[in-house]
Parts: sequence; structure tokens; C-alpha cells
Amino acid sequence: MIQQFYPQTHHSFRYELNKDMHLSAAHFIPHEDAGNCQYMHGHTYFINITIAGDQLDHMGFLIDFKEIKNLVHKRYDHTVLNDHPEFKQKFPTTELVAEQIWTTIQNQLHTLTHQPKCMQVIVRETPTSYVVYRPKAEDLV
Repeated sequence: MIQQFYPQTHHSFRYELNKDMHLSAAHFIPHEDAGNCQYMHGHTYFINITIAGDQLDHMGFLIDFKEIKNLVHKRYDHTVLNDHPEFKQKFPTTELVAEQIWTTIQNQLHTLTHQPKCMQVIVRETPTSYVVYRPKAEDLV
């Protein structure tokens, strides 16, 4: 089991849930300034998702860990990120992958009556490089 410690996001919610997962995916950044990244290549991405809230659902969850994994892992694992509709108009950089994961998770959280919030998404592309995506406060309402 890999144990990672990530930057924390400060909040005043009572509960905080963190879900780690990894997935394998390929991508390319079709721009000459991207150097070797303009060519198709793959990564084993390590992802951390932080969800917080004050209320739990009827089972005592902010959200079931399995639901988070289904939203992200099932969608992106063993795929070419460029082939996904959300990356047709923009390049699937690690920054934009993190933002898209946040959007997917937060859209699902908006459907829950107890309204947990996705506070941050971390996407590690290599052992030495990762991106942290944190929404602005107005994105959480």
C-alpha cells in the first residue's frame, strides 16, 4: 500500500474524506511547444480526491468510496484522454485532467441532499510531478 501525504486544504467542515486511486491512461499535447509530450505517451496517474461536509447521508457517508472510484476510474482507466469529449476542445494536461475530475465529482455531489463539497483534486503524473486543483469558494455553492 502506498501512503502519500498531500497538501491539505483548509476548511471548517466537520468531516473530510480522502480517496486515493491510480489509473493508467495515455495522452498527448498536440502543440509544438509541448516537446516530447506532443507525441502519444502514457502515465500511471495517482489521484487523491478530498471531499468535506458537515452532514452525512442515511448510511453515515459523505459519499461511498466506491462511487468516487466509479466516477473517475471507470471513465479514464486504460483510455486515451484525448478521445474523451471533455478534451476535444482543450489539451488533456494534468492541470485540466485535475479540473475535469473535480467537475465530475462536484456535479455528482450537487445531487446529494446533504451537499458535501469536493475541496481539492490532486493528480500525480510522475513520481516527481503533480498538480493540485482547488476550486474557488463560489464554485462550491
